[in-house]
Amino acid sequence: MITGQKNYPVDDHNGQGRARVNAVAPIRICDIGGWTDTWFAKRGCIFNIAVYPYVEVQVSRNGQGDQRTIAIKLENYDKSYTLTPGIITYGSHPLIDAAIDIVGLPSECSIDVNIFSYAPPGASTGTSAALTVALIAALTTWAGRHLTSYEIASAAHSVETEKLGLQCGIQDQMSSAYGGINFIQMDHFPHASVSQVHVPNPIWWELENRLALVYIGSPHTSSDIHKKVIASLGDDAESDPRFEGLRTAAAEAKDALLSGDFDRLGKVMDENTDIQRRLHGDLVCPKFEQAIETARKFGAVGCKVNGAGGDGGSLTILGNGDTSLKRRMLDVMASEQLHPIPIYLSRYGVRVW
Repeated sequence: MITGQKNYPVDDHNGQGRARVNAVAPIRICDIGGWTDTWFAKRGCIFNIAVYPYVEVQVSRNGQGDQRTIAIKLENYDKSYTLTPGIITYGSHPLIDAAIDIVGLPSECSIDVNIFSYAPPGASTGTSAALTVALIAALTTWAGRHLTSYEIASAAHSVETEKLGLQCGIQDQMSSAYGGINFIQMDHFPHASVSQVHVPNPIWWELENRLALVYIGSPHTSSDIHKKVIASLGDDAESDPRFEGLRTAAAEAKDALLSGDFDRLGKVMDENTDIQRRLHGDLVCPKFEQAIETARKFGAVGCKVNGAGGDGGSLTILGNGDTSLKRRMLDVMASEQLHPIPIYLSRYGVRVW
C-alpha cells in the first residue's frame, strides 16, 4: 500500500468518501531513450511527450446501503465485475485489481468505478500506466488523501513490478503523472528526476502539427518483449554501448526541440529506432518497417517505434510540416491496414476533480 496504512481517512459520509471524483491521465509517445529506464540498465535518460487521448476514471458512491462492493465497469468493452473491499483478489483484470489493492481502500467502502479510453490497449503508448495513474489518483482523492505526481507515478510503477511481477520501466508512469514534454534522468533505478521541457508556443504548435501516431493493429505485451531483450544482454547491461547511444539520443532530442530544430529531432528519432533494431531483432517488426517506408514517401523527417516495440504497438511520425501531405499519408496508411490515432499534446499530467 502507498502509505503503509490499512485505510485512508475518508470524508464523513457514513464511512464513504466524496460523492464523485473524476481523473484523467495522458498516454505518451516518442520515448527517446526508452529501455534505459529499466532495472537492468540501472541508469537512464528519457525524452517523451504526453498526449491525448486520455484514460478516464470516475469514482462515485454506489448507494448500495449496507452492501460493501467495488463495482467496476470497463466502458470500452461493455464489461462489469465486482470486488470486495479489504479482500482484493486478482482476476481477469489484474492491473485494475492490483491498482485498487495498492491504494488500500477502507473495508466499508461501497463505490462504482468507471474506466474509459480511446487509446487502444497494447499500443506501446503507456496506456496501462495511464490507467493505473488515473485510477490511483481518483481512488486516493475519493478516500480523502492527496498524493504528489511523483508519489502517484511511483505507486503506479509498483502495481506492475511489485504487485504483478512484470518487467516495467519508469518512464510511462512519470509521463502520465507529469504531462507535457519530459526529460527524465534516472540516476539509479527506480529513482528519477523529471524536468519539463518548456518551449515557446510556436514550437509547441508546430510540433503538434507535425506529429502523427499510427497503430499497426496488433496489441503486444511489453513485459514479454522486455524478457527477450534481457535474455540477449550480457552481465554488464548498464555499460552496453547501445544503451549509451539511447541515453545520448534522449539528451539530443531535448536540445533539438528546445532550439526548434525539427530536422534534428527527426534524425534523433530515426537513430533511436535504429538502435532498437540493433538491440534485438524482434523489436522492429516488418509491419513497422512498412509504416516507416510509407511515412518516408510522404516526407517524414523522423520515425520512432514507441515503447518496447515488437510485433505490435505503434509508431510516432514527425512530418515535414506540410499538413496536406500528412493527411494524404494517414489516408494511405489507413488503406494499408494501419490505424492512425488522433493525438494532441497534453500540457498537463494526471488531473483530479
